[in-house]
Amino acid sequence: MAAPQDGPWLDGAAGRLVRPYTVSNGRTRPSTSLDLLTLVMATGTTPLGYLGPEHGQALELCARPTSVAEIAGHLKLPAVVTKVILSDLVDCGAVTAKPPTFHENPTDRSLLEAVLDGLRRQL
Repeated sequence: MAAPQDGPWLDGAAGRLVRPYTVSNGRTRPSTSLDLLTLVMATGTTPLGYLGPEHGQALELCARPTSVAEIAGHLKLPAVVTKVILSDLVDCGAVTAKPPTFHENPTDRSLLEAVLDGLRRQL
């Protein structure tokens, strides 16, 4: 059975009742270049026109700087669909996107070990 917060979009026995690409109107390419580490944040501007419920959920998740990967996880959608949703929000000015910056070497061993330790604590 679906969790109460999931609404009619999920069913424990059947899985997702709406195909993910229906959410993005069949689009698979975002209009804005986003990667999984891109941070997105709400601007406070109200989007004009109709946006789906997933757009609203994503916008709520952008109250603080949040990565694309984290938003995809919360929405339970594939990353490519989440990128399309977020690019719609960027296009209408509701969110801003900041590419990840690595001041040092992105493959720094101590950084990677810290991330791995954090992931292990979560499991």
